[in-house]
Amino acid sequence: MTTLLAFIFTLGVLIVVHEYGHYRVAVACGVKVLRFSVGFGRVLWRRQATPQSTEFVVSALPLGGYVRMLDEREGPVTPEEAHRAFNRKTLTQRTAIVAAGPLANLILAVLLYAGANWIGMDEPKALMAAPAAGSVAERAGLAAGDWARAWSDDGVEWQELRSMNDLHWQVTQSVLHGTPLHLMVSDAQGHGQRRLVLDLQALGAREVDAAMKKRIGIGAPFSEPVLGETKPGGPAARAGLRAGDRVLSIDGEAIAESGRIRELIRASGADGAARAMAWRVERAGQVLEIAVTPNIVSEGTRTVGRIEVYPGQPPAMIKVRYGVIEGLARAVSRTWDMSALTLRMLGKMLVGEASLKNLSGPLTIADYAGQSVQLGLAYYLGFLAVVSVSLGVLNLLPLPMLDGGHLMYYLFEGVTGRPVSELWLERLQRGGVAIMLMMMSLALYNDVARLLGLH
Repeated sequence: MTTLLAFIFTLGVLIVVHEYGHYRVAVACGVKVLRFSVGFGRVLWRRQATPQSTEFVVSALPLGGYVRMLDEREGPVTPEEAHRAFNRKTLTQRTAIVAAGPLANLILAVLLYAGANWIGMDEPKALMAAPAAGSVAERAGLAAGDWARAWSDDGVEWQELRSMNDLHWQVTQSVLHGTPLHLMVSDAQGHGQRRLVLDLQALGAREVDAAMKKRIGIGAPFSEPVLGETKPGGPAARAGLRAGDRVLSIDGEAIAESGRIRELIRASGADGAARAMAWRVERAGQVLEIAVTPNIVSEGTRTVGRIEVYPGQPPAMIKVRYGVIEGLARAVSRTWDMSALTLRMLGKMLVGEASLKNLSGPLTIADYAGQSVQLGLAYYLGFLAVVSVSLGVLNLLPLPMLDGGHLMYYLFEGVTGRPVSELWLERLQRGGVAIMLMMMSLALYNDVARLLGLH
């Protein structure tokens, strides 16, 4: 129920803000607005102060909305109201009215990001887990327990890294821009500061997917190699492992952090045969030797080992909060970066340089909406901001049926001095409907595939 309510509220806020952008600028330009609708289909709620004022409605299908304006192309207009028709307005006014919807979503994103920055969020501290063997991070000299303190594009001007999330964002930006990332790191206590360079430009990456993250080598934050809860009756419990045990080594390999525990457990089942693993653990000051035999389970076409224990402790967290000016400035910067990232990913998907699996639909939005609400207000505001940016950018794409398509028509009119012909408008509209249906179908397919674990 929480997920459903969060999803409905999310769509409601974003649709209302988008359509209000159109409505507010239309009214300012002297256009008569006939209807302001949230949703499509059967009307569930209606309000109209007078027969001549705007009709506000909420409809049954909450996957969009619209503002219907007086327009001579869509119906008869009395001579006394002709000056209030949308089609009678100047090219500049029509452009402003159409662009106001996506712009409202981008402005909303700035305010939402700013709100999240001012409230503050608990985020993992930028303490490194052991990088994957042969990864960019390992070659650069990063090790388990290193604390990333600052980053730079050129090694001259440095900016503070507040959290692991901040680091992941900078890594993604450097990968997509094809530039190296300079890091200032120290040990976990802040001592022994040193500089290193991640040669991310050498990857030639097109997108930052799971395989690329492994090549980069910066994944989950550092977690102490101390066991969490063990499942009763599972291999770990039967062998005698307990919550709170500190893992010193497995099969003779020293363990510095919990991620390696997970890797070794899974790798133990690679050949499909169960075998005992030699564990050395510290418990209440004593070192114990324990033999643990994992269960072998199938994951798709491969087999992995499991011992039914949580291998590690929650990562160290840090409250990330910004002041009024800094929080707003970072919100503007993040909105701009997210907009550019969205456009780049769409472009890469269009030319086949990025997987179409990146396209998400309403089920994924609903899932993330529910999760973010449970994490707290700041997390939900951040989630709303991401979706608002996506909605604003997508609506600016030059596709018929979208605001960007109409702006494309106005660009043609501005260059040639004449509007697009009715014949071409009809053809482009049909093509736009077909493209939108394909995109929606693909997004829904990706949603279902994720839920079923196929992606």
